[in-house]
Amino acid sequence: MQKFTLSLKKSVFFSICLVFLICVGFQGTEESIQNTLTKYYDSTSDGNALKRYEFNVTNTGFCKCKKVYTNGKTEFFSFNLSRFKSIEYYGNDRRGELHLYTNGDDVIVQTHNDRKGDIDSMATKMVIPLKEVDQYILNNLADQFKQVNIALAKK
Repeated sequence: MQKFTLSLKKSVFFSICLVFLICVGFQGTEESIQNTLTKYYDSTSDGNALKRYEFNVTNTGFCKCKKVYTNGKTEFFSFNLSRFKSIEYYGNDRRGELHLYTNGDDVIVQTHNDRKGDIDSMATKMVIPLKEVDQYILNNLADQFKQVNIALAKK
């Protein structure tokens, strides 16, 4: 009976571990977009002035970018992926810009601590500088943006 109990405990333990590993292996589309943008972001495009940057793609469909510069200036870019229209990449596999277009003036642009003052405006696209990204990654990223857009349209 003790061998049976020990075997049962082992099988339950390994089953739980297997389920955990499978769940960890699958990440959401939003998280995958966020990780890709963070991994390939070209922080040198803003010169030495960029202190840090953050990307956040929420499960409610918001794509957000925050840039903090060494002089204290902060820029925020945000749009809802349900308003996503198209994606284009200008550059080569070493360095380029990813343009995320929306249906209209749907990108919220905010600057804080700027010499010109705090500015709130709207734009039709969000431009993200990327580096060392190949065509496969870009195609995958475009597919993921479209998947999230379709999923949000169904809600």
